[in-house]
Amino acid sequence: MTATVSTTNTPLNASPVSGRMSFGRKAKAYLALTKPRVIELLLVSTLPTMIYAQRGFPSIGLILATLVGGAFAAGSAGAFNCYIDRDIDKLMHRTENRPLVTGEVTPREALVFSWLLGAAAMAILWFGANPLSAWLGLGAIVFYVVIYTMILKRRTAQNIVWGGAAGCFPVLIAWAAVTNTVEWPAVVLFMVIFLWTPPHYWPLSMRYGEDYRNANVPMLGAIAGAKVVSVQVVLYAWAMVACSLLMIPAGHAGWVYTVTAIAAGAWFLYESHALYNRAQSGDVSNKGAMKVFHGSISYLTLLFLALAVDPFVGSALMAG
Repeated sequence: MTATVSTTNTPLNASPVSGRMSFGRKAKAYLALTKPRVIELLLVSTLPTMIYAQRGFPSIGLILATLVGGAFAAGSAGAFNCYIDRDIDKLMHRTENRPLVTGEVTPREALVFSWLLGAAAMAILWFGANPLSAWLGLGAIVFYVVIYTMILKRRTAQNIVWGGAAGCFPVLIAWAAVTNTVEWPAVVLFMVIFLWTPPHYWPLSMRYGEDYRNANVPMLGAIAGAKVVSVQVVLYAWAMVACSLLMIPAGHAGWVYTVTAIAAGAWFLYESHALYNRAQSGDVSNKGAMKVFHGSISYLTLLFLALAVDPFVGSALMAG
């Protein structure tokens, strides 16, 4: 199965939007193409990483360039994803209101918008930060669009594991923007998000399993039983928490980050094991799965908030 790349202007829905839309509605449709909720989540990791790399606040200009450039890169990747996946988006209730399905944006408009946003991201990162951060931004777009969307998503249940690496690039971009290099702490943070992605997304795929089956997309939560998925969630959660603690020796983290990583990690492990126990007894529900999904967002937010505060409170637990 391959992703469609047609540039036809024919809307996918049965009742396309007719007449001229207002500027506000069109702008809102373009914004929806960028998947703003995903961008918000990515930005949660960007600024704290910059602060930690600087061991203080970088210049406002650098912060703005990195945040805006990173947001544009993520938005470009999201828009490309909507363009390529428009055929399956119309089959799933979760995505049936996306602009390409409703006809608020044509495929050609979406494709041009995706390219322009990506080009703007590269320019902002290149001139506002440095070329390394720009190349990493391009890498994130290519990884999400080509590796995940076009190659893995429709072919393997491991799609979100390897394709999810695209969501790890913001920490590399942030670190590179400040230091003009990629060092071990950035690699550790990359791996934390890499290991976080499956226990974050697989519970969501359990909730929307019917959607993915209708679209013939082999998300693990759609093709495997809750018992299998819950085991994987627990294993990845343990690996994620263990990896987060590597910031102590590799990143010279202090007590604020350490305490938060242990406490938030223990809480998320508890929720993951609760999902596992319910799944093994055959009592898992959509509500239970979504509790782990939302909990994963809270975990990551707390971890990176602690990362931002850590340089200002105390010293490293393990001196370099």
